Amino acid sequence: MSDTQKSKLTIPPPDKVSRPEMLRALDGPSGVGKDAVIKKLRQVRESLHFVVTATSRPMREGEVDGKDYYFVSKEEFLSMVERNELLEYALVYGDYKGIPKKQIREFMEKGHDIVLRVDVQGAETLRKILGNSAVFIFLVAENELELVKRLIDRKTETSEALLVRIATAREEVKHVRDFDYVVVNGEGKLDSAVKLVESIIDAEKAKVRQRRAIYSPCCICNEYPRRYGTSEVKKMLVTKLL
Repeated sequence: MSDTQKSKLTIPPPDKVSRPEMLRALDGPSGVGKDAVIKKLRQVRESLHFVVTATSRPMREGEVDGKDYYFVSKEEFLSMVERNELLEYALVYGDYKGIPKKQIREFMEKGHDIVLRVDVQGAETLRKILGNSAVFIFLVAENELELVKRLIDRKTETSEALLVRIATAREEVKHVRDFDYVVVNGEGKLDSAVKLVESIIDAEKAKVRQRRAIYSPCCICNEYPRRYGTSEVKKMLVTKLL
C-alpha cells in the first residue's frame, strides 16, 4: 500500500474535543490561604465559576457578602438545610458552612467548570456524593510553624480558638492522602501556588480518560439520548444528581 493510500490519523484540535464540566474542590487547614488562592484564580481564570459558600459565621473585615461568602444567621442556615438547598454542610469551629446546590446546577448547565472551597469534612461528603466526578486539591503551608504564624497574624481568634484551629489542622493534614493533589502555598509564593493549581486544572482537562461527568450517573438510561437532545439530558441529570 502506498503512502497516499494509508489511512491518516486525524486528531481533533483541543477546542473541538468534548470535555465534561468538572468540579474542583479546594481544601486545606485554616490559615493556609484558600481564600487568597481562590481570589487570584478568579483574576486569571474567568471561565471558572467559584461557588460562594454559605456560612453562619460573622463577616470579617474586608469581606464582601455574596462574593467571599453568603453570610446568614444560624436560623436561616438551618432553614436552608431543611429545604434541601445545600449539597453538603458541616459545623466548623462553631459555625455552619455549606455549598448551595443552585449555583452548581445553574453554571454546569451553562457549561462552566466549578471550583468549590471546602474543609476536610466537606471533601469527605463530596467524595461520597460525586465519586470520581470531582478533583480534590489539598492546600498546605510549607510547615506547621508558618501556618501558626499566619493564624496569629490574622488576629481573628482568641488564644483558645487559636489552639483549637492548630490542633484541627494537625488532624486535617493526616487526610492528605485522600486527595488527588497537594499544593504548597509558601509564604510570599502565592503566584506559584496558583500556577500549580492552574496546571492541575489543565492536566485534568487534557486527560485521554476523563473523569465521569457529574451529570452522567453510572446508571444513565439508554433511551435519554434518543428521546432528548444533549442539553436536555444534561439538565435532567444535573437536576437529578443535585
